[in-house]
Amino acid sequence: MDVTMARSGRREHGLILVLNCGSSSIKFAVFDSSAAPLPRQALWNGKVQGIGGANPDFGETGVAPFSIELDTAHPYRAALRLIRDRVSRRLDGRHVGTVAHRIVHGGSKYSMPVRLDANVLADLKGYIPLAPLHQPFALEAVEILLREQPDLPQMACFDTAFHHTLPQVEKILPLPYAAWERGLRRYGFHGLSYEYMAVALPERHGDAACGRTVVAHLGSGASLCAMQGLKSVATTMGFSALDGLMMGTRTGALDPGAVLYLMEVEKLSLEQVGRVLYHESGLLGVSGISAEPRVIVGHENDAGETGERARLALALYVRRIVREIGALVAVLGGLDMLVFTAGVGEHNAFIRERICAALGFLGIALDTDANARHAAKISSDHSQVIVAVEPTNEEWIAASHALSCLDREKAR
Repeated sequence: MDVTMARSGRREHGLILVLNCGSSSIKFAVFDSSAAPLPRQALWNGKVQGIGGANPDFGETGVAPFSIELDTAHPYRAALRLIRDRVSRRLDGRHVGTVAHRIVHGGSKYSMPVRLDANVLADLKGYIPLAPLHQPFALEAVEILLREQPDLPQMACFDTAFHHTLPQVEKILPLPYAAWERGLRRYGFHGLSYEYMAVALPERHGDAACGRTVVAHLGSGASLCAMQGLKSVATTMGFSALDGLMMGTRTGALDPGAVLYLMEVEKLSLEQVGRVLYHESGLLGVSGISAEPRVIVGHENDAGETGERARLALALYVRRIVREIGALVAVLGGLDMLVFTAGVGEHNAFIRERICAALGFLGIALDTDANARHAAKISSDHSQVIVAVEPTNEEWIAASHALSCLDREKAR
């Protein structure tokens, strides 16, 4: 991935490589900055998954996933090198002009995309305890590229940035005020996804999207965002990415007394409690089957404890979403639009159906056929609330931010 530095004009910025790094996977996408506006469709994208596990695999546009071997001593570094090699093979004489990183946590300091250097990297390492499933891995990729290709511009695009519009009453936690002064506050996450919704929804639904909207980002991680005027006014994730909705393996909101009990009475260490909260709870923990709703639903009719736990896990998952939507509707003073996005939100019709059935009191009525087809609008014509399905595009938002940063630097 040799870098030819830009000399003039957007067309000189080259390709933009977007990296979205998690604890066991790296997603990537490549965008062509020569076109204006920046195309929303990536030239190609892909993912290395199962990093650190027994059976990692790699897949990309036009190529079915295939098994790979990664250096067991440094699997993450090996996965990143594989992506760089695969991207390099497809450059066809073009160059990568910048790398855009999805960085989950920017704290209160970073509300805008920023070029990554050693000082910024040091700041962001301080937020690792607040997003341990993503932050350290994204920063590892940054660090490797800073060391190996120091002239390659790298831009940080923050999941917390979209929520800087939250009013203070939403940000502050009910702790002693000194905690607020030390930076303990609600930050909110999945901001790149919600930022894309703020672009895509008015394009598809017009002014209706600018009213009282709740977006449900339902994936392995999950949260809700209440938007008014396409800005974040409330969200379910808080100080860390553990808060709010029940997730694939994370608890979501939990009585802190339960955490104290695990430590004081059951004598779990801090590390053990962290593993329970982040990796062993949520859908996986309750069901004992999987972190994926589409897998669990296949066991609802099983006999005995397996079926009982499958039904309970899905019922709790839906209940927590419904309960939190109700809270956000109260904050908004009503609801004009409900939007589902991300892996579960976009593809699991039965989850959407159960949520909307429980929200019938708001005047929500689903079009069953449209929901089964994952249509852009799945509410019926007589529904008092528009219900939509909108695929997210976090990578395009990150690429757009990187391009804006490069343009600003060039204009100086």
